[in-house]
Amino acid sequence: MKTTRYGQTAPMPDSIRHFMRSGQDPARAIPCPHCGVAAHKPCRIPSRGVPMAQVHQQRKAARAQLIACCATCQVEPTVPCHTDGRVLENGAVHAARYTEADRSAA
Repeated sequence: MKTTRYGQTAPMPDSIRHFMRSGQDPARAIPCPHCGVAAHKPCRIPSRGVPMAQVHQQRKAARAQLIACCATCQVEPTVPCHTDGRVLENGAVHAARYTEADRSAA
């Protein structure tokens, strides 16, 4: 969404525009692995295609995995969390990774 004035678009880089989206969950910055919607679009109920007010938990986990290290299992960003050498099911991440992702976004 670009701001227009007198037929011209406002010059704003996408990197700044991303942080200007107030009130949105930061997980909306990436595509949703559960329902398949594009970045910055609201999640949808896959069976009906109805937009949701919240984002899917899988999208929040994917964001945390993408940008944060996990203090629990000591993995770097983009590496899945694990317990006893086994990757957590359904792309889940440890609670400490959510905390780290929120802290790094601030």
